[in-house]
Order: sequence, then C-alpha cells, then structure tokens
Amino acid sequence: MTDQSKTSASHSAWMDEQYFTASLHEADAEIAALADSEMERQRNSIELIASENFVSRAVLDALGSVFCNKTVVGYPGRRFHAGAHEADALERLAVSRACAAFGSRFANVQPHSGIQANLAVFRALVRPDQTVLSLSGAEGGHFSHGGAANLSGSMAKAVYYHTDSNGLIDYDALEALAREHQPRMIVTGGAAYPREIDYPRLRAIADLSGALLMADIAHFAGLVVARCTADPFPHCDIVTTTTYKSLRGTRGGIILTNDEKIAEALEKATSPGVQGSPLLHAIAGKAVCLGEALRPSFAAYGRAVLANARALASELQAGGTAVLTGGTDTPLVIADLRQRGLKGQPMVEALDRAGITCNRCEIPGDDTDPAMTSGLRFGVSAATTRGLGTAEMIMIARAINRLLEAAQAGGDLGPLEAQIAGESRAMMADFPLYKALA
Repeated sequence: MTDQSKTSASHSAWMDEQYFTASLHEADAEIAALADSEMERQRNSIELIASENFVSRAVLDALGSVFCNKTVVGYPGRRFHAGAHEADALERLAVSRACAAFGSRFANVQPHSGIQANLAVFRALVRPDQTVLSLSGAEGGHFSHGGAANLSGSMAKAVYYHTDSNGLIDYDALEALAREHQPRMIVTGGAAYPREIDYPRLRAIADLSGALLMADIAHFAGLVVARCTADPFPHCDIVTTTTYKSLRGTRGGIILTNDEKIAEALEKATSPGVQGSPLLHAIAGKAVCLGEALRPSFAAYGRAVLANARALASELQAGGTAVLTGGTDTPLVIADLRQRGLKGQPMVEALDRAGITCNRCEIPGDDTDPAMTSGLRFGVSAATTRGLGTAEMIMIARAINRLLEAAQAGGDLGPLEAQIAGESRAMMADFPLYKALA
C-alpha cells in the first residue's frame, strides 16, 4: 500500500472511528436497553417454556465470535468462497462432536432450525405423490411433519396416526395405516408427546412397506445423549433435532443418519435445497454445546431434567390438575385443563404475570379454538440448567395449582398473580444467571 493510499484510507469520510471498538451499550442505546430488560426478565422468571433453555457463557461467546463475519456455501473442502480453512475446521469439529454425541456415522450441522432440518429430509427422501405417516398435531406431533400450513405439506401426502384413550401412540392402529397406505416414510416424535417412543416396534411397522423411519427428537435430544431415554439408533434411518431445548445449545438444527447415500442426499437437500450459506457463528455455538454434551456432567444434567419433569407432573396431579398420560418420560409435562373448565391461553397470560412462563397446547380430543386450547405445555430443561431441583419443582407445581384453582373459582387474579410473581423472583434470586454479564 502506498503512502497516498494510507493517507486516503485514514481520512475516509465514511469511516466510523468507533465501528470496531464501541460496545452495544455505547453504539445503540435502544437495543442495549431491550437486552438489559430481557436479561432482567430471564433472571427473575421461572422458565417453563419447553422450547427454551439457557446457553453457557461459552456458547454466547461463540455466537458473538468473528465467525459471524464469514460467508461460505457448500461443505468442508468444497466451498464456493475462499478463505474457508477455519470454517472447514469448525464445521468438521461440529460434525465429529454430533456423531460422537448421538452415535451416528453422519451428521449435517448446517440447518438453521429444526424445521429446516425436517424440510431437508422431506426434500431429499419423499415426493409429493408419496405418503408420509405422522403423529397428529393435536396429539403431540409437529406441523413440519407434513402439516398443510407448512411447506412440508406440499412435499408429501400426510396421513396422521393417533394416540389411544390413555394418550399413548396406538401402534396397532399405526400398523394398520401402514399396511393400508404403504408409506414412503414414517415420522415419529413431535412437539408435545411426553412418553418414550417404541423404536423397535416402529422399525418393524416401517419394514412392512419398506418405509423409511424418521425420528424428530428435538424436545428430548439431551436425554438421548445423556442415555436417559430410548436411543433412536440403530432403528431409525434419519434423526433430526434442534440444538437448544434439552440439548441447551444455540438455536439451530442437525440431521443424523448412518446411511451414506441418505447423507449425500441430505447434503444436497439442505444446501442448496432449502437454504444457502450456513450460519457459521451458529455452527460454532453448536460445536460448543455438543462438546459440553460429551462431558460426564451432562449425563447428570439429563437425569436431573427427567427427575424434575416427573416431580412437576406428580405434584400437579396431587393438587388436582390432570396431566396427559398421567406422567412423563421426557422434559415435557402436558396439563389438561378441561376438568377445571379452563382454557390454555388465558392461563398462559396469568402465569406469565405471576413470573412463570409456559405455552398453550392442544391435547387429544381438544375441541377448543387452537388460539385458546385446553392444555398447557411445561418443560423443565431451562429451569434445570439454572439449578432448580425436585424441591423447587414441587413448589412451582403448587403455585401453578393455586393460580388454576383461583381461576376456576372466578374473580380477580391480580393479587394472587402479584404474590406468586414475588415468590418467583425470590426463588430465582438463589440461582444466578450470567453473573459475569451483570
């Protein structure tokens, strides 16, 4: 560079001298204020939203790393853009850790989300004229398994299987559907099914028609890694998951398989099939969380998640709130409010004001407006990460029951909401969050 070009560069009118040095608080007070407010909300609330968790400080650092500056398209060793040596090493490391964590031969860590992972599977392996058997959304399935409102619904013909009177997958009826429809693929797992899945039985059913078997383990992937629930391999051909929820990492998706040909098809279906450049900072976050999941302490975390979920379910029932299937084998607890004559969404809002966050949930046989529902979905992955144990779960369940009982009786919930909100703040004060970021 010549002296003249150096001088020109140093006096560029467009150059912000603080661009590379100013913090968020220094550069954008509005966004910084929102981040601070959200931090306080997270610190003071009891987080029971099943699709949320708290990432480690290391994952936060990875998400804010310089990998967010780099664009790549393609896969390691076959990139469209130059300067990808570190990006290739990063993605290979994330793949290696994913395979080690789940016991698979191949992993694709590029999907931006669990839904995009599912879309890649559909794009790679089924045609619009082929049938996919999926669990009904009202009975715990997910809309990305062929739902009409989702792009996957145009990629295959979805036929839904159901649960029995106990809320459990009706495997006999599923087998009858498989014999009748000869599906290309059977999908298991979902958003609100709280019980362990019988993969050997599903494999036998899939083999009746030569169908592929896919498991979406997004909500209980952490329990699979911790060996606290049934392993989808070697029974499933494809496994998809998110990397947050019980895996407690950054938001994103992963696709796993043991079949090399399927892995090759999934690569093309992911990129350029349903997305372009992967988010390298997200892959960095995935690699960190997968490394954390390989530590011995993660197995203890998985056991704690399961114990907490069962404690919450048991105490809710003891206090008069029905729980779908009578319990849980996952981080999920699904409350049925019909016996109390309540709707889900109003109670979500009341609990939120009381410092307890959750979401509404459809339940089997629910004839309520989907914007209201008759159920509540609780998840304990985030609360367990904060350090809460079964004693706290019992206290939380009792607080939930108090609010549900008051709503059932009618009247103003405001004073009770305020009281429970104070109790929630006091409880969470004993479980600090990101002290170094204060």
